[in-house]
Amino acid sequence: MAYKGVIAADCWHEPYMPMADLKAEVASGVRFVGYEEGGELLGVMGLQDVKGVALIRHAYVRSDRRRQGIGSRLLQHLLAQARPPVLVGTWSAAIWAVRFYEKHGFSPVSRQESERLLREYWTISERQIEESVVLIKQEIGDEP
Repeated sequence: MAYKGVIAADCWHEPYMPMADLKAEVASGVRFVGYEEGGELLGVMGLQDVKGVALIRHAYVRSDRRRQGIGSRLLQHLLAQARPPVLVGTWSAAIWAVRFYEKHGFSPVSRQESERLLREYWTISERQIEESVVLIKQEIGDEP
């Protein structure tokens, strides 16, 4: 729900990721990990290898549990399995997400490069490409 009212209205739908979409993502090679506490799933994040790069996909932490290190733990876990370069695409309007990745050593690429990378490595609509940004991490080392 964190994206509702933040991303463009024509890009929002409920549920945000229907079960059929989740199954398609898994079938396309996204490997999901979850963070659970007390039997409750608090966060998920995926890693997908595409054409020689690693993509961080579908990173979500429950809104009421953000800023508690859950996303950082998930990201560190996935980065330990990834080979650079690592790319992440996110909604441009999701400033908190962009800042999160920057805090972890990712750098935004230019608008033109974002569009090129989104078309090459993701299967998303042109509308989503218009509303998204790509960040890159060239080296994997000690994380904050």
